Amino acid sequence: MRNKNTQGQDFDKSTEQRVWEKGQIIPGEDANTWRKDVCGAKMKRTDYGNVNSIYGWEIDHIKPKSKGGTDHMDNLQPLQWENNRDKADNYPTWYCKNGTTGKQITQTGK
Repeated sequence: MRNKNTQGQDFDKSTEQRVWEKGQIIPGEDANTWRKDVCGAKMKRTDYGNVNSIYGWEIDHIKPKSKGGTDHMDNLQPLQWENNRDKADNYPTWYCKNGTTGKQITQTGK
């Protein structure tokens, strides 16, 4: 259930925007349109939930819902959709698929 909160509902637009703003700003690019995820994969704001775009992104629970993760903003991040799918329920360590391919990420969430 991608882009769903712990109750299985879609994230509201406010949460979607706040999570987008957690993406890394790309120097020289419009921060309202382009960001990077923790892997360095480029994401486009309007491609939220679009798995047909290489710039599509999803809201990821850093600590997966299946492992007790919450919808607290500290536990949410924007991830390019392929990185999110590859991460799945791996926690706290996982490997990036896109961006800096093979980069190991270790995170903690709530």
